[in-house]
Amino acid sequence: MLYRFCRKILRIAFRVLYRFETRGLENIPAQGGVVLCSNHISLIDPPLLGTPLNRRIHFMAKEELFKIPLFGRLITALGAYPVKRGGVSKDSIKRSLDLLRQGELIGIFPEGTRKAPTDAAGKRGAATLALKTNAALVPAAIIGNYRPFRKMKLVIGRPIPAEEIAREQPDRGADAVTERLMAEIRRLHSENS
Repeated sequence: MLYRFCRKILRIAFRVLYRFETRGLENIPAQGGVVLCSNHISLIDPPLLGTPLNRRIHFMAKEELFKIPLFGRLITALGAYPVKRGGVSKDSIKRSLDLLRQGELIGIFPEGTRKAPTDAAGKRGAATLALKTNAALVPAAIIGNYRPFRKMKLVIGRPIPAEEIAREQPDRGADAVTERLMAEIRRLHSENS
């Protein structure tokens, strides 16, 4: 209930404030596990990614955010779950795998940090999750700079054939899938900027 309410409010706010436009929503499967991957330019990216979707999206968020009174409860209610930064977080990986196996949609920024260069290499976590759960791996590009009354766009691409890529390059597996994912995110960005 809270998630749907916040999504409605943000849809209106983003349309007014950023003239927000979305393309490619039909590329997100209506059911089943989905890993939606996008470039990362701002703290506002998670709600921007989730706002136009008809499915609930779950994000990892740094563990420290969950310790902030009220805010931690709010982001938990909105579907976020904690990740320890600077190392492998077994709990967040397990939570991601469980969500995908339950047919949920998770959002990941494969660059691992905000404002990475456009040619930055992605981390292989998103590809690994998709390969382990047979979830759809969907690239997306956030285009714009969050300046009020300037256009912001979200362009969603077709799912990447992760298993096929991994099968064709078994010695590189998740690395090959990650390279293709990042190439698609960059292509969506450059073709729609």
